[in-house]
Amino acid sequence: MPADRLAEVSDLFVVAAVLLYLFSMVGFALELAFGRARSDGAARRGRVPVAVGGAAGGAEAADGARPDAEEGVEPPSWAPKAGVAALVLGWLGWAANLAAIVTRGLAVDRWPWGNMYEFVVAICFAAVTAFLVMQVRQNVRFLGPFVMVAATLGLGFAVKVLYTAAGPVVPALNSYWVAIHVTAAILASGLFILAGVAGILYLVRGDGLSRLPSRADLERVAHRAIVLSFPVWTFAVIAGALWADKAWGRYWGWDPKEVWAFITWVAYAAYLHARVTAGWRGRAATIVQLIAFGCLLFNLIGVNIFISGLHSYADVN
Repeated sequence: MPADRLAEVSDLFVVAAVLLYLFSMVGFALELAFGRARSDGAARRGRVPVAVGGAAGGAEAADGARPDAEEGVEPPSWAPKAGVAALVLGWLGWAANLAAIVTRGLAVDRWPWGNMYEFVVAICFAAVTAFLVMQVRQNVRFLGPFVMVAATLGLGFAVKVLYTAAGPVVPALNSYWVAIHVTAAILASGLFILAGVAGILYLVRGDGLSRLPSRADLERVAHRAIVLSFPVWTFAVIAGALWADKAWGRYWGWDPKEVWAFITWVAYAAYLHARVTAGWRGRAATIVQLIAFGCLLFNLIGVNIFISGLHSYADVN
């Protein structure tokens, strides 16, 4: 298939991914809105599972009584089905997102994250992948509406604002280091986004009855994602320094992208250090990780758009 045709197919797959993620978000939102409510106080006593809408993980409290039965509220039977349908749509959107990346790479005959458009498409894919893989191990469908809305808005922003026609990139990006450094940054960012979503939900969750899981469960999800992603981000920073030495003859030059990548690393390191040494938990630790998440978002998007530097070849139109 000709390169220009492959590029068109890639664009169509991106549109398909946007629509599938959108419908998936609606399904997850319906399950969350009409599913079983739970008490944060009961959750702290070990009576409330992570599951939403009566899905896997158990819906019975430790003493055999259901939280919704205690409150006199019985969720509709279709709510868990909406969550299952949303999960199927999420996997279909993931497949479309992957197909968009693969066909784009074939069209340009290089790794398909040489500009901001391609990078954001890959970041959305990584975030959804992190959510779906975690869902395989435990029921975290409560994150579905928020991860999917982030992926939908991210892809929409990429298409409407960042879109760059398929084509060659500057010579500095024609390197095997793209496959090493940028791929690691994308994988780590996907997990950081998952942690950021859980952290935001932790702060907005009220006391008492809620359709969100307990704060302890939300904090646990965020911490696990950061523990997995931090070493990958560390590797990405080191690989970036090695690439900089090869491309520009120095490991570190205080380029804005380098500085903010390091600031992001320090912020997440502070979060992990505070939990291990000072025993920080709960709201204080969540605020620290969300500050780190803000640094990450500015490093991924803001630096390329608002600050000039050696990394300003990202083709933001």
